[in-house]
Amino acid sequence: MTSETQPTCNCDSKPSWIKDRIRPDEISRYMDGGADFIPDAEIHEKLKRNAVTDPGRIRAILDKSLAIETLSPDETAALLWVNDPELLGLMRQRALEVKKKVYDNRIVTFAPLYMGNRCVNNCLYCGFRRDNKDAIRRVLSTDEIRQETQILAGKIGHKRLIAVYGEHPETGVDYMVNSIRTIYSVREKVRVGWGNIRRVNVNAAPMPVDELKLLKDVGIGTYQVFQETYHKEAYAKAHPAGTLKGDYRWRLYSMHRALEAGIDDVGIGALFGLYDWRFEVMGLQYHALELEKRFNVGPHTVSFPRLEPASNAPMADKTGYEVSDDELKHIITVIRLSIPHAGMILTARENPDLRRDAIRLGLTQTDASTQIGIGAYSSADPDLQEKEKQQFILGDTRSLDEVIRELATMGYITSFCTAGYRCGRTGECIMDLLKSGAEGKFCKLNAVLTFREWLDDFASDATRAAGEPLIERELQDTRNKITPAAFDKLMEYYRRTAAGERDLYF
Repeated sequence: MTSETQPTCNCDSKPSWIKDRIRPDEISRYMDGGADFIPDAEIHEKLKRNAVTDPGRIRAILDKSLAIETLSPDETAALLWVNDPELLGLMRQRALEVKKKVYDNRIVTFAPLYMGNRCVNNCLYCGFRRDNKDAIRRVLSTDEIRQETQILAGKIGHKRLIAVYGEHPETGVDYMVNSIRTIYSVREKVRVGWGNIRRVNVNAAPMPVDELKLLKDVGIGTYQVFQETYHKEAYAKAHPAGTLKGDYRWRLYSMHRALEAGIDDVGIGALFGLYDWRFEVMGLQYHALELEKRFNVGPHTVSFPRLEPASNAPMADKTGYEVSDDELKHIITVIRLSIPHAGMILTARENPDLRRDAIRLGLTQTDASTQIGIGAYSSADPDLQEKEKQQFILGDTRSLDEVIRELATMGYITSFCTAGYRCGRTGECIMDLLKSGAEGKFCKLNAVLTFREWLDDFASDATRAAGEPLIERELQDTRNKITPAAFDKLMEYYRRTAAGERDLYF
């Protein structure tokens, strides 16, 4: 096993790579009259105009949300100002209703796999920033990627990963394609069946269309790029000029290029704490509306990480825009109501109590057994993350087994289903299914089958004891919602899965 390490990041070793990254024509062709789709003044005006809460109007907006239609910016702005306890309670109740209508009681789990911490950028809130001289820089070799995947798929039991790449020539598109192929190639014998990663999502820097087509060809799932902050002035303060990430619009149109390249599912997000949280929610809303308008498909997922302390990151502690727990819960509630078809991700940045509350507000995806040190899953060094000055501080270090056990006791089934990406239920197709509620029926069947797999292959005795009655309830619930013929087919697949077959799906 080999991996290259060095104490600092030699980011100027390939200046031509940096110079050629941003392609102006892959920004301008999406713009209208030279303007982008985030109108700062208009957003501020809508927030000001809707600051006075009318209870009757709020109730009407909540009724509309059950139609699983993206709300208008004015409607979203109105929800952002609600502070009456009764109305807040109604909003949270409706958010969970919307989530169950679209996604039923399923929760998807995944793990992040950090491929390297070399970066040409100098973001003032990030431990990977170029000027953090304390960071030990590493990029995983192919052998190390394989070993990390063997742990994640063969020991822990994950079926989905988010591969996380810094913006650096050593982790460019050729490295990304090779690493994704390596992940998909791993197949580990486990207790009954086998462990393998069936879906690799990607969290990476903005990329040009030709490179995004290569990611499409290698079989990625969702392509994530978070805008960090939608406010242009705040963006400029956090991302120094002259760096690749300093170009606001190159980042803003990442999802446009991905969809043009044929990637079906895209994920957006904001780093809450860099600017006013209400403005950021509006930015996410405008982003969703823009994608629906131009491509007839909104974001597959929305993420809302909060700013966390990080090594040698001067903006990571105090910005003046810190977001409280109650404000984050309000953010989650409004996003669920405003962009109802989107999956919603809250990661291990947050503590277990907050993540538990978020599930009751409509969360659909969360990570577990999370490590963010480079090579940390297969390392025997428990202090690796601190030694390498990780990107941020984790708030939840529970194992996947513990998280699944808690979800089961809460009445939520953990779904490891990736069938939609092999059956064409992606992009515009899945949006139509989500809006109609039909996707939840497909996924409920596959959730039962994959949960059976995981219980047999990986669950501890305690988690299996919590999961068995849940799966029996799920089977009974499914019997009541589908045709007898479909239920018979489900039970055939279920018996075959219990006997050791794997990856059966509808």
